[in-house]
Amino acid sequence: MISTTIDQEIKKAMLAKDQAQLRGLRAIKAALLLAKTEKGSSEEITEEAESKILQKLVKQRRESADIYKQQGREDLSVIEEEEIEVISRFMPKQLEQAEIESIIAQIIKDSGAASVKEMGKVIGLANKELAGKADGKLIAEIVKAQLA
Repeated sequence: MISTTIDQEIKKAMLAKDQAQLRGLRAIKAALLLAKTEKGSSEEITEEAESKILQKLVKQRRESADIYKQQGREDLSVIEEEEIEVISRFMPKQLEQAEIESIIAQIIKDSGAASVKEMGKVIGLANKELAGKADGKLIAEIVKAQLA
């Protein structure tokens, strides 16, 4: 499980006094603890759930970094980028765009989708199959391009 690795990495970061590393690791630990103690959740978190949590953390930080850049706050944007780097190390390897396109093409073929009207169905299937391996925004863009 990722939580034991995170604990070890936090100790290393504390000893090295690496604040950027520490912020990212603590964010992961907090999100995992929150998911573990959520009402109705089982005791252990699955790898798929961990992956979704990490993706969510990266997405939040990317959005924040973009907002900070728009507002001219490069100092805060850099902090978010550092945390993205740390969190990304624990995520499963992301697929290349060409691989995602071929998987989505197969999903479209299998589901029989022929128009943009069926985009939601295809995105749902693609998100299930590519969970943790690709960004949801990229999946939606590729599905839209292939159905257009």
